[in-house]
Amino acid sequence: MLNAHGQDVHQCDSGWVPVYVDQEKSISLMSIGFLLERPDDAIVWRGPKKNAMIKQFVGDVAWGDLDFLIVDTPPGTSDEHITTMDALRPFNPMGAVVVTTPQAVSIGDVRRELTFCKKMGLPVVGIVENMSGFVCPHCTECTNVFSKGGGEELARHAGVPFLGCVPLDPLLTQSLEQGKDFIKEFPKSAAYSSITSIAQQILDGVTQGS
Repeated sequence: MLNAHGQDVHQCDSGWVPVYVDQEKSISLMSIGFLLERPDDAIVWRGPKKNAMIKQFVGDVAWGDLDFLIVDTPPGTSDEHITTMDALRPFNPMGAVVVTTPQAVSIGDVRRELTFCKKMGLPVVGIVENMSGFVCPHCTECTNVFSKGGGEELARHAGVPFLGCVPLDPLLTQSLEQGKDFIKEFPKSAAYSSITSIAQQILDGVTQGS
């Protein structure tokens, strides 16, 4: 997605040097994928080894001065999520942006994740509804393939902000698969306004919180 495949992680006096996405070093990245000998290798680790790696990614990477540290986690409330929270707690994390799709099955999973955040004392920045309708690349009409409104209803029920909906947009998929900058490449696409609005709401929340 960030066109950083095939990059190597190096060591410095402060620890691992993250992979930089651009020459300006505005975005730094760390992934277990950079540490594999072959990209198709599977990670077959038990809990203690995975948990140790999570702690290393937080504490042993030379991140430098950051505006934001974004941790992309898979769905669920597993041991890895608890370890991530424990590793980040000393830094007073801003909170979690919870992503769902409109279907009832996904809403049920996300409801449990909201409970997890509450038990862990992690604020919820807001909920995003992904795959919220399909945007036709020819006529730009949006069709609600997976229904719509489940994320907004969940946010209302849970008493947390609803940040917005992101539709299924072929242009967004194309950008992610080719490592292109979607915001620069397709400023007139349907998903552009949704993504920029969500990002602005998160930034506004940071400003108000500070």
